[in-house]
Amino acid sequence: LPYIQFPFAMKDLPPVSHSAGHPCSPKIPPRANPAGLNSQIPPLPMRSPVVSQVSVDCPLSPASRPRSPWGRFDPYDSPEDQDKEYVGFATLPNQVHRKTVKKGFTFTLMVAGESGLGKSTLINSLFLTDLYKDRKVPNAEERISQTVDITRHTVSIEEKGIKLKLSIIDTPGFGDAINNTESWRHVEDYIDHQFEQYFRDESGLNRKNIQDNRVHCLLYFVSPFGHGLRPVDVGCMRALHEKVNIIPLLAKADSLTHSELHRKKMKIREEIKEFGINIYQFPECDSDEDEDLKTQERILQDSIPFAVIGSNIQVESKGRKFRGRSYPWGVVEVENPAHSDFLLLRNMLVRTHMQDLKDVTREMHYENYRAQCIQNMTLMMVQEKKRSLHERFQAGREAEFPLPLAAIDTEKERQIIEKDEELRRMQEVLDRIQEQMQHSQRGSC
Repeated sequence: LPYIQFPFAMKDLPPVSHSAGHPCSPKIPPRANPAGLNSQIPPLPMRSPVVSQVSVDCPLSPASRPRSPWGRFDPYDSPEDQDKEYVGFATLPNQVHRKTVKKGFTFTLMVAGESGLGKSTLINSLFLTDLYKDRKVPNAEERISQTVDITRHTVSIEEKGIKLKLSIIDTPGFGDAINNTESWRHVEDYIDHQFEQYFRDESGLNRKNIQDNRVHCLLYFVSPFGHGLRPVDVGCMRALHEKVNIIPLLAKADSLTHSELHRKKMKIREEIKEFGINIYQFPECDSDEDEDLKTQERILQDSIPFAVIGSNIQVESKGRKFRGRSYPWGVVEVENPAHSDFLLLRNMLVRTHMQDLKDVTREMHYENYRAQCIQNMTLMMVQEKKRSLHERFQAGREAEFPLPLAAIDTEKERQIIEKDEELRRMQEVLDRIQEQMQHSQRGSC
């Protein structure tokens, strides 16, 4: 070991002296202070204590406790939260937000209604994009076909770093035929097919990369002409209201006056209630919700069906440009609440209720379909099991199952088979009696 030079020698220490009162308690001598030591080393500055000074008699305050090292990791915490001790699970919403933003969102919207009601124009106005760039308008000869086509348009939209994969399902040809009986069958089959595909993917092995193509919302366009709903409107909505969220829209609202629009809305709401059509119900507000939110929900309820106007062109009036339509008597603004319910529909569909539409689709419509599929599969398995047992009992062989099942009561199975045979014999006797009676009646004639 290297030789360590101490500031003073051990022999220079004074002898240990004992006090008279305490002979066993040694008295520690003071350390020798070399000359000029204080002049060479400057005094250290006083640092403020990290822990607040508290009295010994009072308990420790929350501010004096040592804070968790994870407490300052989240930049969204307020100064009040940073001064408190907490574990950190309050940052879970931020974690979910980062994960969902990275993954992106998907939404599938279906539009239905007769041709010429402005479905494509409204969709382009809602999402400020052109989904029908390569669209070809069919002529009169091509409209003779009575088939309903299903077309899918998918576009990726990004706004402030949030990515949305939007899919629009269009139904050209719907309601254009002379006989529209069950013209909604193709639409219903498409919705069921998407449920079936998701059910198969969910029951498979690769469940991590499941694509959700289920229809989350159906915008059903009602014609502004006539008195209320047509028979095809009632039949279509009644056939689909248990499978998809239906939002009725009153198309081309600029073709009606304010009084006509009010009467038309009242008539449609009455017929929806009369025919038992379950349209999309807005979630009820809790008692502790903001009054502005409650007022907004009441306005949405009273606006059903939404009177909408669509336009893809910019109109200039009084030095201001906006989406609208120009007429000889003036202009109509698409986003003016006094002219249409377009803003209410867009805010509801995109800003406030998009996630609720997806939740209702997953928790109610898809769960009903899934429960029905499981029930049908269970019933088929039970019937197949009974049929197999009956065949093997007739063959006199024991039942062999590839999977371990519960023990079978052979006595009960034998009694059931005997009852079935007895019923079959009684049915044959009844058939012979009926044949004899028919022959006797013919002979008497």
